[in-house]
Amino acid sequence: MTTTSPSASGRQTALMFAGLIVVGALAPFLVYPTFLMKLWCFALFACAFNLMLGYSGLLSFGHAAFFGGSAYITGYLCRDLGLSPELGLLAGTLFGGLLGAVFGLVAIRRAGIYFAMITLGLAQLVYFLALQLGFTGGEDGMQGIPRGRLFGLIDLSDNLAMYFFVFTVFLLGFALVQRAIHSPYGQILKAIRDNEARATSLGYDVARFKLIAFVLSASLAGLAGSTKALVFQLASLADVHWHTSGQVVLMTLLGGLGTILGPVVGAVTIVGLENLLADKVGSWVEVIMGSMFVLCVLLFRRGIVGELKALLQPGRR
Repeated sequence: MTTTSPSASGRQTALMFAGLIVVGALAPFLVYPTFLMKLWCFALFACAFNLMLGYSGLLSFGHAAFFGGSAYITGYLCRDLGLSPELGLLAGTLFGGLLGAVFGLVAIRRAGIYFAMITLGLAQLVYFLALQLGFTGGEDGMQGIPRGRLFGLIDLSDNLAMYFFVFTVFLLGFALVQRAIHSPYGQILKAIRDNEARATSLGYDVARFKLIAFVLSASLAGLAGSTKALVFQLASLADVHWHTSGQVVLMTLLGGLGTILGPVVGAVTIVGLENLLADKVGSWVEVIMGSMFVLCVLLFRRGIVGELKALLQPGRR
């Protein structure tokens, strides 16, 4: 077993953020910006989900409700009420957190498959509300969401300006997740994940810590969904569908559960493959994604980043 000193850990974190900033700054000049914006939105979504599953041990099948629900709220406020994009994102994030608090209060005292099924059932309620409510546009979705002007100054209709705004949003969300999991609160979450009974015996209010993690994860998922709505100027039923919840599970497991960079790598892999294969194999892309999930579970359960870390540290179990 190897240990890392605080100074070494700080250097690794600084290098990681520096690498992300360099890659993000150069990427739009090499790759289509709209594709990259979708990638960063789903990377933030996967990081939010990883906070739940990877560090709290809570498997939610309802995260699409926060992702898509916040997209509708942001779209409605920006399109119909004329709010600026930054206020629309803030409102979407708050809505995701409030919805997460409702879901959490109902589901948090259950565990395992019961917790997962409760979150799935609640998410389906949100899906049917999105289908039936008038302002959502039903099966057509909410179209024509304006990007607007950031702080009244920056015109986000310019793709490059919008890209750097989305990338900044991702970096802020990523930094928040990284800070949370390396804080004393994050260590308590890991203790609860590894041995809940022992954490309870030490005097920790396990339900309260889980609920806070749920709300934080839901808020960040809402931020990701709101940002995606502005990028594509659309909020649709696909955003609140259970398939989106399954997709983020796959991203997290494939990239590396319980690793800080794993969800980002998983999102890059899944979004990239979908974009690459969609025109070539059509609906078979879903079969390929499912096969990748099976292979991940059977052959490299630690995910891409987890396996790479194990290779670089041979003595690590």
